[in-house]
Amino acid sequence: MALARTHLVWDWNGTLLNDLSLVVESTNVVFASVGGPAVTLDEHRQSFRRPIADYYAEVLGRAVDADAFGSLDKIFHDAYRTGLTTCALADDATAAMRSWSGTQSLLSMWFHEELVPAVETYGLTGMFSRVDGLRGTVGGDHKAAHLARHLAELGIDGEAVVLIGDSIDDADAAESVGADCVLYTGGFTDPARLRASGRPVADTLTEAVRLAAQPRR
Repeated sequence: MALARTHLVWDWNGTLLNDLSLVVESTNVVFASVGGPAVTLDEHRQSFRRPIADYYAEVLGRAVDADAFGSLDKIFHDAYRTGLTTCALADDATAAMRSWSGTQSLLSMWFHEELVPAVETYGLTGMFSRVDGLRGTVGGDHKAAHLARHLAELGIDGEAVVLIGDSIDDADAAESVGADCVLYTGGFTDPARLRASGRPVADTLTEAVRLAAQPRR
């Protein structure tokens, strides 16, 4: 029997928020601070992954331990904040959210105390039954545990959920709680990598919602 998912969890950075260029610029500030190479947008999309420390280590050609990553993560976020006002939502973000017939929430790996006012600034607060960001001082880890907590706070079982995000880590997080996932090609990950994962892939957010709404078997 076909089963429909009734709750949609959105990713923020690289999905609803079109901040890819700013993320790459801020990442290059990080690399420059330790004498590393600059990466292009395409190179970033081909190699970016979580834990982010592993991505940094690959580009820099040396290990990045927890202390080093904490310092680099601060450099990244300081640079990111200076350009954040230049970022807009993805072109069809609002239309995509409005096209979903069930409930929806937002789960980001960006700092919670900054995420909430940003969501308000973009006029989206009323769209979500819950908004959760990272409650901590250092980011960069996997999303799975955060998704499990998010759903627990909502009182929703993973079997009722589909997540729309732009990274393989989003798909892995969804799988860990029994949820489905649709991957969006407009974010931080090269589309070929997303398609190679075998998960459903969409080039627009409205297409992603359409795929998310399809009953599963």
